[in-house]
Amino acid sequence: MNAKREHYYTNEEITIVWRPELCQHSGICVKTLPQVYRPKEKPWIIIENATSEELIAQVALCPSRALSIKKNKKKSSEKL
Repeated sequence: MNAKREHYYTNEEITIVWRPELCQHSGICVKTLPQVYRPKEKPWIIIENATSEELIAQVALCPSRALSIKKNKKKSSEKL
């Protein structure tokens, strides 16, 4: 069985989705945001170490699309 795996890294605004089977190991993520992408650590993505804007811009550079972004739904701040 060759199941596709996805790993999720979330802050309040966005979720980074990593699909390891697509990764070409180009290193662009590590070179662009080394404070976020630390391949020798677990978890290897420390999403809190950059702004959502920085993360979105970096993920757009991923040549294999192993990294992608999902915008999180905003929670309603209204009280019932």
